[in-house]
Amino acid sequence: MISTEQISSVMAKIEAMGLSDDTVSELRQQFQPIHFTYCMDDDLPNNTPVIEHKDFNIYLIDGREHCLCLTSDYDVATGIVVAEIIPD
Repeated sequence: MISTEQISSVMAKIEAMGLSDDTVSELRQQFQPIHFTYCMDDDLPNNTPVIEHKDFNIYLIDGREHCLCLTSDYDVATGIVVAEIIPD
């Protein structure tokens, strides 16, 4: 389970540090055991983020089964995808 408070804290950390590999590494350390993935938002076409931001979107991962999938259900979420938005 991932709480909305945790998501708010993750967003605040990204806004303070900027989005980079170093920031995601810091998130992994601070929010253990949540799994973090960092990618470009266009790597996730046809998916709806749980949180939209002008610089990045947040998606939730359901890792309960052997195959990971995106979810909008905070109660089953085991990970977070931080997807950077690159302006056209």
